[in-house]
Amino acid sequence: MHFNLQHTDQNSKARAGEFHTDHGIIQTPIFMPVGTAGTVKGVHQYEIEAEIKADIILGNTYHLYVRPGLEVLNAAGGLHKFNNWNKPILTDSGGYQVYSLSGSRKITEEGVKFQSHTDGAYHFFTPENVMDTQRVIGADIIMAFDECTPYPCDYRYAKRSMHMTHRWLKRCIERFDATEPLYGYDQALFPIIQGSVYKDLRKESAEFIANTDCIGNAIGGLSVGEPDEDLYEMTDLVTDILPKEKPRYLMGVGTPINLLECIALGIDMFDCVMPTRNARHGMLFTSEGIINIKNKKWEKDFSPIDPNGTSTVDHFYSKAYLRHLIRCKENLGIQIASIHNLAFYLALVKEARERIIDGTFTAWKNEMVVKLARRL
Repeated sequence: MHFNLQHTDQNSKARAGEFHTDHGIIQTPIFMPVGTAGTVKGVHQYEIEAEIKADIILGNTYHLYVRPGLEVLNAAGGLHKFNNWNKPILTDSGGYQVYSLSGSRKITEEGVKFQSHTDGAYHFFTPENVMDTQRVIGADIIMAFDECTPYPCDYRYAKRSMHMTHRWLKRCIERFDATEPLYGYDQALFPIIQGSVYKDLRKESAEFIANTDCIGNAIGGLSVGEPDEDLYEMTDLVTDILPKEKPRYLMGVGTPINLLECIALGIDMFDCVMPTRNARHGMLFTSEGIINIKNKKWEKDFSPIDPNGTSTVDHFYSKAYLRHLIRCKENLGIQIASIHNLAFYLALVKEARERIIDGTFTAWKNEMVVKLARRL
């Protein structure tokens, strides 16, 4: 498993590369559709490949551990065989879910005791058993166990949490190195930079993570409510420290504008629930701006959803028809909107890659962020 850096933009830190895994090549920059419980909500696997054209999807350790459980996943031969997705998969370690379950968990040096959202049963995650769990799930890229701090976050808490995340990382690496993949293909461990929005902490964490010499590196604890200016400042700071020859993954980000701005800052990989979550509420991201398809102005608009779109649904269905389906809460409407938004995200990062390679990225990016901010 390895990363090839192919091109770097002359006017920014934007990069184009290829991350080689046993389940295929991931061309970067890349957006990873979020398949929390082994499925991207409302979308078939064949649509993710053929319509959305994703190289990789994301699963979540906490949710898969709770349901269907490790016994089922192990019997299936791992998540790839369980959900019949034959391309790469990345799993989040569950650190973000620990953050989101703040009312029903307790963090100690040993790990995190938490209450399941499904049946109220208590479970305990440690760096070691999270590595073991991700071995059973069988993702190509697995994440170290960390604590995702909230925003705003007290400096002293952010510092204590960051150092604990670093100690947990050492334990993750020791367990990862002491175990083997279960299903005959390689897995890569990515550590996670923390430090909230404090420059000195982010710098310290980035240096610590860079020195672990893992195959790739991730940036966590952002896109949790902080202003975009802080997101960009922290990202810019850490990408100056992280090794250029390794992929950089910015977790949980974000809007189409966030993606373009962070690509310009040297990020290679992204994931976010926004395209599917917003689709379920009728918000569409398009090449000309943002559409709230529930608005009455689309009631008799029989033009394609996005004339410049890359998926079949963009041209097959009209705005008026999609508005009707969403307002009626029809599952088909959610499916169409989800496919559209995900295909748009993937097309956006693909064009960013092409622009990096042909040397026109910065000018194109500056034009696109203006378009993408418009409400239609």
